Amino acid sequence: MKKLAGFILKLLGWKISGEFPFQYKKLVILIAPHTSNWDYIIGMLAVFSTGFKVNVLIKKEAFFWPVGGILKKLGGIPIDRHGTKNKTEAIASLFDKYDRLYLGITPEGTRSYVETWRKGYYYIALKAKVPILLAYIDYKNKEGKFGPVFYPSGDYEKDFEKIKEFFKGINPKYPEKYNLSPLYLEKKDK
Repeated sequence: MKKLAGFILKLLGWKISGEFPFQYKKLVILIAPHTSNWDYIIGMLAVFSTGFKVNVLIKKEAFFWPVGGILKKLGGIPIDRHGTKNKTEAIASLFDKYDRLYLGITPEGTRSYVETWRKGYYYIALKAKVPILLAYIDYKNKEGKFGPVFYPSGDYEKDFEKIKEFFKGINPKYPEKYNLSPLYLEKKDK
């Protein structure tokens, strides 16, 4: 799968930069921007090309036969979006259930434009005492990048400044749907 994914990415003109930090057994992977279903396809090819398995949260309703088995094989973890249980607590507790867990989360929470990112990824990492790996997909440059790893300090605003700096100016498939895209930043500066 690793060689096939690498071949497909190369065929499509994509490159992957940065190093995946295999020394960590558990990570929250913060992946942005998320403006298209293509993000998942390109992202999974990038993941497979490095040889590691990432898990993603998917609404439990999507796990019907035969799709459910395929989603699980690809790293999908069903999540109940409507239950009364605290989602952050429930997701953070997943890290206790696995010896190795790389959990990919998109902070926008949707493919539509959002003014502010959700903070759940941060508090999941904080609660689970695991580091956060920053990763992006840039369509203009056809590049996927694994960036720095850091442990959340507990000061969200301070940590978010570093996060925002990493993701600022990345070119999503649909720039009008990404609040840190060059298109959005130009409008904001005027």
